Amino acid sequence: MKFGNHLLQKQKEAAPEWREYFIDYVALKQYIKSDITMYTMHFSPEKMTWKPTDSNELDFASAINFKLSKLQNNISTFIQKLDKEVEKLSNFFDKNVKSISDEYNNISKSDDPSAYKSLLKKIITLEQFIMLNYTGIVKIMKKLDRHSGLKLSEPYMFRLVYLPFYHSEELSTIKHNLLDKVSGTGSTAVPEEKEEKSAPLLTMPSILSKLDQTFIPPSSIMPQHNILIQLSGKHGTDIIGCVLESMAKFNCTIIDFMLSRLYHNVTFGVLVRLSDDSVDIFNHLSENARKWDAVLSFQIQDEREKIKHLLDEAPYDNRLKYTATVLNQNGLTSQFLYDWTKLLLETKISVEKMIRLSKDKQLNSIDFRLSVPNDLDFDDLRKRLYQLSAQHGTDVALQNLNVFRKNKRLVVFDMDSTLIRQEVIDEIAKHAGVVDEVAKITASAMNGEIDFKESLRRRVALLKGTPVSVLDDIKKVLTFTEGAHFLCKSLKRLGYKLAVISGGFMPLATYVKHELGLDYAFANQLRVSNDGLTLTGETYGPVVDGIRKAELLDVIAQAESVTPEQVIAVGDGANDLFMLSKAGLGIAFNAKPRVQQQAPARINQRSLKNVLYLLGYTDNEIEQLASY
Repeated sequence: MKFGNHLLQKQKEAAPEWREYFIDYVALKQYIKSDITMYTMHFSPEKMTWKPTDSNELDFASAINFKLSKLQNNISTFIQKLDKEVEKLSNFFDKNVKSISDEYNNISKSDDPSAYKSLLKKIITLEQFIMLNYTGIVKIMKKLDRHSGLKLSEPYMFRLVYLPFYHSEELSTIKHNLLDKVSGTGSTAVPEEKEEKSAPLLTMPSILSKLDQTFIPPSSIMPQHNILIQLSGKHGTDIIGCVLESMAKFNCTIIDFMLSRLYHNVTFGVLVRLSDDSVDIFNHLSENARKWDAVLSFQIQDEREKIKHLLDEAPYDNRLKYTATVLNQNGLTSQFLYDWTKLLLETKISVEKMIRLSKDKQLNSIDFRLSVPNDLDFDDLRKRLYQLSAQHGTDVALQNLNVFRKNKRLVVFDMDSTLIRQEVIDEIAKHAGVVDEVAKITASAMNGEIDFKESLRRRVALLKGTPVSVLDDIKKVLTFTEGAHFLCKSLKRLGYKLAVISGGFMPLATYVKHELGLDYAFANQLRVSNDGLTLTGETYGPVVDGIRKAELLDVIAQAESVTPEQVIAVGDGANDLFMLSKAGLGIAFNAKPRVQQQAPARINQRSLKNVLYLLGYTDNEIEQLASY
């Protein structure tokens, strides 16, 4: 419902003796429409030529002069009309305050709770009446600004500060005393009567929702509310300083604050509780805002409503908190970001914060802080994220946003095609002359088409008779994945324990452990001939398959006294899925399609360095790690 209709409806519902004192919003609006809009200072670009081509057209300077002269007269008339409405409202307020004061003096010495409550209800009704009409004044002045092209609302509204209804110490004192008396009777609120002679003018929440945030409300509502003050401008520290100066001058209690910066433009917001009913703090803030060419705004919060969240979490209380890291080493495209945002909108996921992780000219990585509905179908979301990632070649890693996000303590890596680019068994097969046969079995195993233990048995059997010295030759040609050394060094500097758990073979896993400075290495053991010269085509000891990898992850975590939430697992094959799902953060690194679909998170970029982005580290922080 439009405000004009709403005001008329409330006027009809009000007690008969109150109706004539409502401001005539409809008449004021009609005057703007008929006598001001046609002389607006807005100009249509298509009609603005350098010089008129028609002798009937006015040049630009003459057009401005004509409109200003008309506006001068008509706006003056409008202000006179509005002043009469405000004076009518103010006189009505004075009359009611006198009546309330007389009644209070009559009942102040009694101990009748019902009399206190009855008078308190009258005060609240009067305040609501004032707020309703005050909102109408705000809105009609905004309408004048919009239709005239002039900005007159702020100076006009500040004139109202000096009117009695804006700040009545007498009414405020009576109200406080009555609240104390009502509270003393064991009741903290004024109960609703069973039968109302007229409907309430406006409930407080709806008043606040309709009140324009730019203007200062009458002080009568201040004792019941906290105020969120916001100042925006180009002078960062000065903006903060002048807000805090006002807070200190008027002895406000700061409940919370928030700061955001876009280049030199700063917005500083504080949620405060006023120490008294004085509105002088807003005059002081307004002076500071003008001094620093800043924009001041505020909104009112009901103090009786318990604050359940911080400012940077509002209004996303009672929802699940997640973080999503989006990553593409070739740059995040605007089309991807648009499609990603559409997905969030469709799933009712709200963005609370965005942090750029990469610092290059090209935007490569963003961390999104998300507020997620409690009833979201996460299985469906993961499918959609996989489709989005595949479509754009961009990774999206979704994680719980909790204390463990940046406080992981153990990273467990697969070896083949993760820490190193090769599959070790394929390299041995090249020397044994059975590369095609082994590769075929390897591919089936990695895609989960055959049991890993069986595939391992078949492949190792094909290696029978291969010289053991081949393993040393393979060490010389192993290629570490891009970023592997940097990632492991960085993680060690951060205090992580690192392990490689491989379905490959122990001699190569031990070599990788030494080269990367890892703490643990587990892999399959190859049996050799009695003379120690050749492979027998068999393994011994427990087979390191998918289940065994997950078990070893648990064993290492227990040995290091860390919880599963503090573990990161990185792998590429189907036999890595068990440990990926067990870890607090499981990352499928350039993995097979089936693995990517089931893995909690994925990275399809060249470098393992990107794991640090998933932990929330920025490029600046990563460079600091490199400098140590």
